Amino acid sequence: MSRDHVQSARRPTPAEALGAPTGAPSDAETFSGAETFSAAETAYLELLARDASAEAYEQPLLVARAAGRPPELIAALERARLLALRVRTELEGRRRREAELSALFETAHDLAGLRDVDAVLQAIVQRARSLLGTDVAYLSLNDPARGDTYMRVTEGSVAARFQQLRLGMGEGLGGLVAQTARPYVTDDYFKDDRFQHTLTIDAGVRDEGLVAILGVPLMLGPHVIGVLFAADRRARVFEREQIALLGSFAALAAAAIDGANLLTETRSAMAGLERANEIIKDRSAVIERASDVHDRLAGLVLRGGGVHDVAAAVSQVLGGTVEFTDTADARSLATSRTQGRAVRHGADWIAAVVAGGELLGALVLRGHPGLDPVDQRTLDRAAMVTSLLLLARRSAAEAEQRVRGELLDDLLDARDREPRQLRDRAARLHADLDATHVVLAARLDGPAADAEEEAAARRRLWSAASHLATTRHGLAAARDGGTVLLLPLESEDTATDLARRTARHLGGAVHQPVTVGASGPVTGLAARPDAVAAGYAEGRRCLDALAVLGRVGDGAAAEDFGFLGLLLAGERDVPGFVERTIGPVVAYDARRGTELLRTLDAYFACGMSPARTKDDLHVHVNTVAQRLERVGRLLGEDWQLPARALEIQLALRLNRLGAPAERR
Repeated sequence: MSRDHVQSARRPTPAEALGAPTGAPSDAETFSGAETFSAAETAYLELLARDASAEAYEQPLLVARAAGRPPELIAALERARLLALRVRTELEGRRRREAELSALFETAHDLAGLRDVDAVLQAIVQRARSLLGTDVAYLSLNDPARGDTYMRVTEGSVAARFQQLRLGMGEGLGGLVAQTARPYVTDDYFKDDRFQHTLTIDAGVRDEGLVAILGVPLMLGPHVIGVLFAADRRARVFEREQIALLGSFAALAAAAIDGANLLTETRSAMAGLERANEIIKDRSAVIERASDVHDRLAGLVLRGGGVHDVAAAVSQVLGGTVEFTDTADARSLATSRTQGRAVRHGADWIAAVVAGGELLGALVLRGHPGLDPVDQRTLDRAAMVTSLLLLARRSAAEAEQRVRGELLDDLLDARDREPRQLRDRAARLHADLDATHVVLAARLDGPAADAEEEAAARRRLWSAASHLATTRHGLAAARDGGTVLLLPLESEDTATDLARRTARHLGGAVHQPVTVGASGPVTGLAARPDAVAAGYAEGRRCLDALAVLGRVGDGAAAEDFGFLGLLLAGERDVPGFVERTIGPVVAYDARRGTELLRTLDAYFACGMSPARTKDDLHVHVNTVAQRLERVGRLLGEDWQLPARALEIQLALRLNRLGAPAERR
């Protein structure tokens, strides 16, 4: 192929496609608006595909402005840039979470095949430093014989004095972690007076140049055996997820040390006991069984298994029934959580599933009163893997909830009016914007002791609403101190049914009253996203009306409020109001050729006096009484009560006005 042919086949760069001046183009070379918009999309897709830096996303916009492109193209480029940056941020977050989980799983797999505890601890410290992005990571262990603590592994350290530190028990930030068995973090080590500073420690830290330090305890049962640290040479705030991640690495490090101790005990038994051969065989079988458990658990994690798969795998190895539950015996669960190991409860064993100090549930081994220490530790490690799985699934669920909330926010604010894009975004969340939906506004109405408790209750409401939206193929978002949901309406349901069912469901989930106001059914949301905002406003009006009427913890739509519903509804449903109020009478007259409507008009016009009504209609008073009795059977016995009578009179007037009233 000639050089000319190669040049003619070259694809235009994103900048060229967007109109960068490359000479004086002819009329034939000028891109159409649609082609330029397509080029804008292609430009940002190419940036995403090659994982370009955030600064690179400004280039297409700068090029278009420099080329004097039309304002609508500039606006489209700006929207495309923001969307592309949002996708890039989400991809980076997912890659980071995948890297964290992969490192934890790799470390757990290393632990399953433990041969060299120093190598495993070094790998743990290296991975912790890499994932947290700190300058230094290190691990210290307690020395019971000398009554102090010493550096066991360091990564990223450059100061010899720091690497050789031996500290008295209770000194420094590590001493505070060891005393409380809780993570501690300092943004500025030398300005923090929560722990005991010593000349030796401060000199080592100063040599290393450390400023921000995070330390988490290494727990073996109820005892702190050391501390795992991550530190930076600049001020830094460690996030809660990073603290939990370092805590998971600390749990793996403690497990590695525990495994090494088991091997040491086994070797000592071989040298010191006459029955060493039998002990080795028994212990080897147990360790192989434990190793088998770790291999199975690692395989389950890599295949995307769940907590119940973990329970089933451990059941096979331990020869009992293991199940995951959140309703275990409270006292035993608290003991297991405090001691960091499985505890016996009658004929069962209970191992708390904890992540970052949060109790997520328990693994319970049923009907197995005898359990040797290694099997007990196997159950403990299964609980640890279960906590990792639950954390991973929670992260995925939270990510999906955020995406659902962002789509609903866009619909509420009518930011994205391109129907195809809205449908595509909804389809990825298994939602159908072309189906009939109801907009529901939910609000907590129970008393709150303080602002912190109120904020916690709102988070519970948001979580419950998000879960409901996910299971019902809808959307949910937090707004105006409450929650707004967009749920599909089943054919046999009404908006009122859905509102009441949602109020009961959310109230049961958060354990306090939740009031829900609903819009009327809305359709075609992809083509007219502003209908969601109108529906939300209608739901809020119904919510306020429920509060005024004292119906806290209930759910309702505008159709439930009679003629008041005409004021609450976003669209004045006059025919619907007339049908709900006097529809049976209208239908009866149409079928029988009677004059019940005319009699009702005359009856109210005559001040609800049968005697004056019969004169106005020129009929016998018995005829009036018979007609009114028929009206009572059609509308209910309470039709003459003041509230009902007012609604009926309004419906009669609107019925007389007919179609013109509806247009007004």
